[in-house]
Amino acid sequence: MSRSVHFRAEIGSVARGPSLDRLICWLKLRFSVLAGGDPACEAVHVIRKVVHMTDDPRISTKTPDSAVPTVWPIVPDLQRHHEAPVRRPIPGAGQARAYWVDETTLAWPADLLPKGVTPAMCVGPHHGRPRSAPPVSFGLVSSPDGQAHVRDGLLHRGPHGSEVPLILVGEVGPEVVAAHPQLSGYLALTTVDDFGDPRLGRADVEALLTGQLAVVQRTASASGGWLTAFTGVQIWPLIDRFWGGAASTRDGSAPLGVRFVEPQAPDGADGAGGAGDAAGSEGVESTEGAEGVESAETAGVTEGTALPAFALWAPTALAVTLLAWETGDPTGSSPLVDDPPMRLPAHRCDDGRWEVDPGRVGAGAQYLWEVEVFVPSTGRVELNQVTDPYSTALTVDSRRSVAVDLGQRTLKPTAWCESLSPVVHSDAARVIYELHVRDFSCADESVPAELRGTYAAFTLDSLGTRHLGALVGAGVDTLHLLPIFDTATIPEDRANQKSPEIPADTSASSRRPQAAVAAVADSDAYNWGYDPYHWMAPEGSYAREGHQDGGARTREVRDMVGALHGMGLQVVLDQVYNHTAAAGQDPCSVLDRIVPDYYHRLDVYGAIEMSTCRNNVATERAMAERLMIDACVAWVRDYRVDGFRFDLMGYHSIGTMARLREALDEIAEDAVGHPVYLYGEGWNMGEVADNALFRQACQGQVGELGIGTLNDRVRDAVHGGSFKQPDPRTDQGLGNGELTDPNAVEERKKDAARRDLAWRSDLVRLSLAGNLRDYTLLTSDGQWRRGDEIGYGETPAAYGIEPVDSIAYVSSHGDETLFDRLAYKLPLPTSMADRVRMNTLCLAIATLGQSPAFWAAGCELLRSKSLDTDSYNSGDHFNAIDWSGRDNGWGRGLPPAGRNFESWIIQAELLAHDELRPTARDIAAAQEQALDVLRLRRSTPLFSLGSAELIRERVSFPSSGPRAQPGIIIMVIDDGAGEADVDPALDGVVVVINATPREVSQRVDALVDRFLVLSEVQVCGVDPVVRETRFDASTGLVTIPARTVAVLVEP
Repeated sequence: MSRSVHFRAEIGSVARGPSLDRLICWLKLRFSVLAGGDPACEAVHVIRKVVHMTDDPRISTKTPDSAVPTVWPIVPDLQRHHEAPVRRPIPGAGQARAYWVDETTLAWPADLLPKGVTPAMCVGPHHGRPRSAPPVSFGLVSSPDGQAHVRDGLLHRGPHGSEVPLILVGEVGPEVVAAHPQLSGYLALTTVDDFGDPRLGRADVEALLTGQLAVVQRTASASGGWLTAFTGVQIWPLIDRFWGGAASTRDGSAPLGVRFVEPQAPDGADGAGGAGDAAGSEGVESTEGAEGVESAETAGVTEGTALPAFALWAPTALAVTLLAWETGDPTGSSPLVDDPPMRLPAHRCDDGRWEVDPGRVGAGAQYLWEVEVFVPSTGRVELNQVTDPYSTALTVDSRRSVAVDLGQRTLKPTAWCESLSPVVHSDAARVIYELHVRDFSCADESVPAELRGTYAAFTLDSLGTRHLGALVGAGVDTLHLLPIFDTATIPEDRANQKSPEIPADTSASSRRPQAAVAAVADSDAYNWGYDPYHWMAPEGSYAREGHQDGGARTREVRDMVGALHGMGLQVVLDQVYNHTAAAGQDPCSVLDRIVPDYYHRLDVYGAIEMSTCRNNVATERAMAERLMIDACVAWVRDYRVDGFRFDLMGYHSIGTMARLREALDEIAEDAVGHPVYLYGEGWNMGEVADNALFRQACQGQVGELGIGTLNDRVRDAVHGGSFKQPDPRTDQGLGNGELTDPNAVEERKKDAARRDLAWRSDLVRLSLAGNLRDYTLLTSDGQWRRGDEIGYGETPAAYGIEPVDSIAYVSSHGDETLFDRLAYKLPLPTSMADRVRMNTLCLAIATLGQSPAFWAAGCELLRSKSLDTDSYNSGDHFNAIDWSGRDNGWGRGLPPAGRNFESWIIQAELLAHDELRPTARDIAAAQEQALDVLRLRRSTPLFSLGSAELIRERVSFPSSGPRAQPGIIIMVIDDGAGEADVDPALDGVVVVINATPREVSQRVDALVDRFLVLSEVQVCGVDPVVRETRFDASTGLVTIPARTVAVLVEP
């Protein structure tokens, strides 16, 4: 008997959304509690799990039959209740703790053996053979209709159930552990009998995989023994083993989604070798070249004659049927058809795919897949009607997939066809500008109201596009768009989108605006979009009304991409393959309703991992990886995007990213004319951390593939503090006054602050030198150390092999804005002019180094989100950018309570200070200073040497070490060293950073007798203060004004 704790909560009648997501994530992280019930049901949800107070907790995803169910009354908040002792459930019940790893072997957790029983007691001295009378026995229980269960300590298999004996033969072999490290220490149960013959053949096993599976453990006795464990089986290893290899091939032999083929020739020749097959990739395939020119394979083809063929991978399905609705429009740009569907049974292929041959449905048809499949989470066979995971076109709100040939001329706007992708000569020289589609134009009054927040806004002459043009003119060459794939959290039908009623005349620290935003947060037009629904189709809410169905939204995106290319910007898309918006039987679940429990990563109890705070996707599995790669290939091939940024890239394996890199390299030259640029968040976290399941694509590991990662070291060095610190004003950094300009709440002693600032300054120096692991630096402790010998928490500070391996940034969409960070940490009396200077200084640190630079949209305009720490669902009110420069967003009210409530008192105090609101003149000054920083970077190739060898040879920090002045960094880039002359116009560059509130003079012996002058960019620039910089060549004395970054050049 054991005490139990029940947790429950009232979620309300929300089908899906951040409130439920946050609660589930919170419960799992703190209590290892898993969500019960169906989170999509429009009803009150009860999250209730039993946590047994024993030394070895058992966490169940269902209330076991042998447990006493308890339902507590509905209460409005999370509550904790105690109940009287109840009978302990059967170990493993309601979970899936066994793994079927190959045709004859299942892995069994050793901790499910009865107390006092060890593996040695079950396996004889000759490893692999059981003892003659083992203390326990095992059986593989199956039931095609899910009726196997335990009640009152007895196993009931149901009328159609069966049991196959299993034999314990020791621990799983090294080959199993190598493939599945989480199974180290598990025991091997075999279906092979005492004579060495398998009790189940391949066909038998395949049949069992379409129904319920469980393993039962009993104590041995003459009467049959007591049941001591009963648990479900995770079958994803066997699915990959049986079907993953053949179905995951990308050579065209296993098409998925929709492909278009020409009708058979009159003489009966095979017509399946049309342009779609020739392209060698899946999804909707073009019947003509990217420029609208007929290829050799399609010469003479009349547009619109190709017919769609359909394929879906569903290896455990009992039956699959295509439901189709003809639209009569080859582009599929038609509203939802109300007629009953055609029902076309699919035929099964050996690799687990189901196909419907061409000729039965016309181009532009709407369709769904009807999948009859056993679902472990419901315990029964379900008949699921699901959109296609390979959808490249959808109807409004993703109610149906649409079969569209994206190669049709009508879907190829002229600007897209004629605007070639701009050339970026060096990835190390890149400047990336991160922007959300809706943020760009939702408040731009120069854009017609009906086009605000749409793809089309990028094609207009507007304040926003003019601002982008100014950035391009100064040096920005890459536009990073937050997710534009189909997301589950934005209503697409304009009629169903709600707008918050923001009260007029509210104060800068009022609660009322955020309350209005929160009231419609899950039904307005705003979300960052990190909730994947369909990875290959564009998000429909950003398309113009009337252009949201089928291929129409494809044309909208292509128009946008063409316009951005025409501006001189390469286009990078934010991709999210580490999780999906929904799972199980949720209406927004796609993958899990086709192949249950395959695509998502399960924990050892069979529950979906949610360390991303969503449903983690296991892209290390064959078909999840293929879906990820196919989606990226489709975006490059069909839209000509130039690169990808991967959300939580550390959740993907090095192997997956290598194969993705290879697939993109194969098409890059024809699609965009240059290698596809890749980077991502390389955080080491979650259940995959420290290479627990595979070698991760994280910081310090993925650089070998030429894939960059965001450099949080320089971000933290500039801002100070740590992630989500209790008081965001404390623990200043180099960019906001640590030691040299302490604020009123900074409590650290001067010695501690001095040491911390010295360390942070070394992090900045490493970043300026490309964050290279083997770059040597005289550090603040007086030692010469390699970058990977300097600490950053428990990891090396520098990890790059080459400078492109890390991307320098001080602000991104996922943090407070740069202006808001400075508002927190600079002393309150700091003038707005000085705040502008510190904003520029922080941007310069990210921009004047040897790595690619990354700016969050609006940072150059002092953009504020009213101190919002995470504005993913904060609506237009808190996220909109004013390109006119009249309003930076400060003081739009207290930010939404959901992510900010704990900081409201501090935020209210700051927002009430009207002097923290910049004027239009302040914003204009910030913009011009920021543009000068970009011009400085572009003024000489010495800021992007491009190789670790050149950086080690030419970049130095003569003022580093224990005697370095606090808040001062001096970097020298010498073009006189070595053989190569990187910049024929210059012999060197000196960057001087003064982050202190005082003018500083410093003697630098290495600069004696060198002829250095202020860069022409700053001589002619907007900032008069920087022109006060002085240099004495006879003594090497540099004098630099307060809060200034000066660039001196040696002609």
